[in-house]
Amino acid sequence: MSSIPTLFSGVTVLTKANVYFDGKVVSHTVLATDGARLTLGVIHPGSFHFKTEAPERMEIVAGDCLVTLDGSSDTLEYGAKQRFEVPGNSGFTIEVHKGLCEYICSFL
Repeated sequence: MSSIPTLFSGVTVLTKANVYFDGKVVSHTVLATDGARLTLGVIHPGSFHFKTEAPERMEIVAGDCLVTLDGSSDTLEYGAKQRFEVPGNSGFTIEVHKGLCEYICSFL
């Protein structure tokens, strides 16, 4: 298991939420002083497909999800303190079956 951040210091948080799928996926953008951009969000139960432009790293803070990367027939389960990466110009389907899945998405 990897070390998932529990605190971000010295950042700017955009107050306007990123709302997807009728509010079932909601995140806020965080801008670091070094120029890095990431989002902190929650996913409600359901199945959701996202497209990527840049490569992304998804770190699961709490909850569980199933993930299928575009072009793959494998569906993998991820839980708290686990992460997965998605190539740029691609996409992934993420499924949450119960509770909330909390995540950090870093744009690589």
